[in-house]
Amino acid sequence: MRRRILFLSVGMTTLVVLAFAVPLVLLLRSTTASDSKDRARYQAQSVAYYVGDKGHTADDITAYIQGVGKDGPGTISVRLADGTTLGDPPPGGVSAPKPLPSDFNDGDDDNRRGPPKIGTADYRAVGGGMAVEVNVDTIHGPALVCLYLTAEQLYAGLVPRVLILIGASLLVLLLSIVGAELVSRRLARPLEETARTAERLAKGDMDARAPTTGPAEVAKVGAALNRLADRIDEVIAVEREAVADLSHRLRTPLTALRLQVEALPDRERAEELNTQVTSLERTLTAVISAARRPQREGRVPHCDAVEVTRSRAAFWEPLFEDQGRELALDLPAPPAMVRSSAEDLGAALDALVENVVAHTPDGTPARITLTRDQDVVRIVVADKGPGIPLGSGERGRSDRGSTGLGLDIARRCAEAAGGHLVLHTNEVVLTLAVS
Repeated sequence: MRRRILFLSVGMTTLVVLAFAVPLVLLLRSTTASDSKDRARYQAQSVAYYVGDKGHTADDITAYIQGVGKDGPGTISVRLADGTTLGDPPPGGVSAPKPLPSDFNDGDDDNRRGPPKIGTADYRAVGGGMAVEVNVDTIHGPALVCLYLTAEQLYAGLVPRVLILIGASLLVLLLSIVGAELVSRRLARPLEETARTAERLAKGDMDARAPTTGPAEVAKVGAALNRLADRIDEVIAVEREAVADLSHRLRTPLTALRLQVEALPDRERAEELNTQVTSLERTLTAVISAARRPQREGRVPHCDAVEVTRSRAAFWEPLFEDQGRELALDLPAPPAMVRSSAEDLGAALDALVENVVAHTPDGTPARITLTRDQDVVRIVVADKGPGIPLGSGERGRSDRGSTGLGLDIARRCAEAAGGHLVLHTNEVVLTLAVS
């Protein structure tokens, strides 16, 4: 999430910077060219005033434009009234001078006083550059001063300005990255911790609590999740206590029933009933143990699936030998911890192995295989019998004379451990989440 916030912030800042930088570059380019044209116009007008002075000869003008050309950019050329061109003309030559309007003249040229009359500056593109032309009235007729700027001279000074703009843009981007990183950490860190808390709660760790720091909206989410966890913990505790209390209450009539059975005159019948009462008492004890087990083991029970599988296989091995069966084990050497108690996993394995014993002919071999992937442990109970009928996974349903609860017990064990149960024709796959 933090990366997404950072990416979006930097992306938006980049778009904003580009939206401002591109017009600014164009504006800088136009401003630089305008400044260069103004300087060139001023210099060309200065030369025009010198050319228009009646006391300056062609040699004087040539020396003057050579000296001026050393002080500023561009090349200067002058076309006199007789067609002579002085200096360095631009590519394509110098345009013909144009007579100034009549209102520029104020009388006899020989008796003219004051500065010479010059025209307005004209601009024309020449060879990728710019030529600034100024007409001037001399005693010999109209002359033309031309100052030519190459493209490099026209845009001289643009590169440093653009570099400054790029540096400022990069600085803005850097500041936006730093700011986005700080904001994303402030937003994402409590959200990530809240998400981890939710995952721990989903795995059964009811002691997990989310942080209530950070922005107000994130803090509200964490507080709401904590209240939900408290409520779930309270409901689970009440339910377990209710089941345990109900089981304890049943012990009183069960004790009375045992006393009545022992008082029966028919000892054989009394012995049979006493066996049933004992079985019922063991069932009640198991219910109490199951109700209180999560409190004894912690909210997240776990066990070693390899050890439980090995112990349950050893329990069933004598019966398999009596029936002429072979029970093969394929277990890994290292432990495989799963999110299930040893009692629940043992009951699930007993149910699956009992199905093999009850619903396959004597002598039918079976195999228990345990494999571990990255996040799950798979226990496969396979046999070479006639196969499992369709619909056997439904609770209470059996097409072979049993209660139909065995596969349901295994299924509930798998789902409680974050896994699932899959039935195939001659094998059952019990998938459990690792602890």
